[in-house]
Amino acid sequence: MHRLALAATAFVGIAAAAVGARADDMNDPYRQPALDALKGKSIVYLPISIGFDLAQAWGGVVKTEAERYGMKFKSQDPNWNTGAMAQGLTSLIAEKPDVIVTQNPDLQSLARLLKQANAAGIVVIQMNMQGAVQTDAFVGPDFIAMGEQAAKMVVAKCGKGTETSHKVSIVQGVLTGGVSYYQVQGIKKVFDANPEIKVVSSQAADWDASKARAITETVLQQNSDLCGVIDVWDGQGVGTGAAIKQAGKQDQVYFVTSGGGAQSMCDRLADGTFSAAINYDAPGMGRDAFTAISAVLQGKQKAGTVKFQLYSPTRVMTKADVKAGTCWDPEQYAKLLR
Repeated sequence: MHRLALAATAFVGIAAAAVGARADDMNDPYRQPALDALKGKSIVYLPISIGFDLAQAWGGVVKTEAERYGMKFKSQDPNWNTGAMAQGLTSLIAEKPDVIVTQNPDLQSLARLLKQANAAGIVVIQMNMQGAVQTDAFVGPDFIAMGEQAAKMVVAKCGKGTETSHKVSIVQGVLTGGVSYYQVQGIKKVFDANPEIKVVSSQAADWDASKARAITETVLQQNSDLCGVIDVWDGQGVGTGAAIKQAGKQDQVYFVTSGGGAQSMCDRLADGTFSAAINYDAPGMGRDAFTAISAVLQGKQKAGTVKFQLYSPTRVMTKADVKAGTCWDPEQYAKLLR
């Protein structure tokens, strides 16, 4: 019995030492500086609007992670008004938060203000729509590469060796918006290398599904043998796809779009509105945005000194890929920002 008691005492001592070691590991010299670099820092979120799925996912994820690490988070909603967005950014520069996470409405409107923010010592993360000025980080897809990808998909269906008209249409967003501008550069590169492709229309729908629908209805009326369409964003692409369906040409017109993988993308793939969609995973972009924030704050360099791109991986999806849980529910993230 005495030996058993000694053994038990020894075991308890070893176990206690192990627990103590784990506790020390939790407060090790590597972890604590990272926590100290984040705790108490302030993040302001300023997308072009909080009322759409991409912005809800990015902001919801960043807010959740910020609060996890003792950071302050607030958001502003300019509701698609570029003037209001510029005014909001001007006020934020005066307030001097530690980090601004923003989304450019176009290449130039916020360029001067983004430079001012960095000069004031504010870390600036640009989401999805890169402007003319490079700040601490850009988080989003490589839209030139994605444009090339979409164009190659259309060439495979409508290009050389296919018994089609080779006619295609491009539905742009805001012409100077990064999502549209850079995608179109990639699309043009591929189409220029495949001269049999005939671009019969390349028009701006300004992120408006009703405009996209009207544009595509007219293109189909003028080109009944249209083979393919690329719309640069699935939010307006629902209008483009609706026009194709209304004309009864889903089997003839190959329609490719792209977006952040919200449930609406899966729904439109499932019902045949989209032939294929390139998914760039908006919640994953929110994670990448917080990773960028964490990396810059831990680096402790002057704002705007280290400039980098975090390109989001993409996934091509068709109807066959749609399963329960494949896409995400925007409401899950929207409620986090209320």
